[in-house]
Amino acid sequence: MERIASFTINHLNLMPGLYVSRRDAKGDCVTTTFDLRITAPNREPVIDTPALHTIEHLAATYLRNCESKEDVIYFGPMGCRTGFYLLLAGDYESRDIVDLMVEMFTFIRDFKGEVPGASAKDCGNYLDMNLGMANYLAKKYLDEVLIDIKPERLTYPE
Repeated sequence: MERIASFTINHLNLMPGLYVSRRDAKGDCVTTTFDLRITAPNREPVIDTPALHTIEHLAATYLRNCESKEDVIYFGPMGCRTGFYLLLAGDYESRDIVDLMVEMFTFIRDFKGEVPGASAKDCGNYLDMNLGMANYLAKKYLDEVLIDIKPERLTYPE
């Protein structure tokens, strides 16, 4: 079997960043998959499940209500819990969505109150939330990665 693209990235050198993971084309339609890497794999603690779940709810809510909402296909956590995947309709570079990610993570950093969709009626595991940790991780990602992002945080390492 062929190795999938995400398993060919050297995770020992991968830093938190905003990377294009892949592009897929079907006819005239291109989908860009972004790797929103929040923690350094195998070197920093992974994101705990309640914070991951909270970020997922807040980011999905933000993305489905922002100016780019028509291009949003999917937002969700990585199984390794070091970040998230964002799929957008269109052929993008990482630099193209920096402003969108700054806006989204600022929304998450500053969010207070009831997490959207955090009820038994709306979510299959609504009690598994941690807003305080989601706020903290959003601030950390903004401060250490997104604000004044460096070129090496926009392209996968060799």
